[in-house]
Amino acid sequence: MEERLQWRDRAGLTPASSAFTLYTDGTGGHFDASTDGVIVMRLRLIAHAPTAATRTAAFAADESVDAAGLAAAQSVTVRRYDVALCSPARQCVETAVALGLHPRVDPDLRDCDYGRWRGRSLDDVAAADPAGVEAWLTDPDAAPHGAESLRDLLGRTRMWLHAQPSTGGTVIAVTHPAVVRAAIVAVLSAGPAGFWRIDVSPLTETVLVGGDTRWNLRATGCPLPPPRSGDRSLA
Repeated sequence: MEERLQWRDRAGLTPASSAFTLYTDGTGGHFDASTDGVIVMRLRLIAHAPTAATRTAAFAADESVDAAGLAAAQSVTVRRYDVALCSPARQCVETAVALGLHPRVDPDLRDCDYGRWRGRSLDDVAAADPAGVEAWLTDPDAAPHGAESLRDLLGRTRMWLHAQPSTGGTVIAVTHPAVVRAAIVAVLSAGPAGFWRIDVSPLTETVLVGGDTRWNLRATGCPLPPPRSGDRSLA
């Protein structure tokens, strides 16, 4: 079920203002320059299509989307955007292409680095290293896999959000569920434990509005709409 959460921006941004046009054909909305000289951006974070790892609760490697995931990505569309970005991972590049995008690769949208756990199922890792998994789930500074901790991921994602220019328009970013979850934590100023309370399904969209250090969560868990008949245009 689609969940939509809206907050009034304490910095003066008003997502429901005349700067936002909501299209009733199911394609979402589009942001332009707002009133009062405040520029707002619409950032649409799209979780990549399913892979073998997402279907088996495994720590993803740089892998292709599976056949069903590719078909699912080709059956939906995105419209009305100004810039398209994607993670350098194969599953994100393939998802973006299947969606009809022509993205610029942004390395800061990469997945969390799970080190020696990459490509292994959570059950397998838990059986071999239960203490490590427990530390990973409870201590945001723990990196039992030898790579990136949760706090590292949250900090990296927060810095990426803060680096986005307040130039208005709509940016689409195809990335990983972990990055989307980290972005939501950053926007809500939640603690690291909040990361584990967010579900992000493949091929769903999370919409943030704002720019620089001022972001609001507009919607999350939104399924992408199917193309209109004969329409794969994204203009």
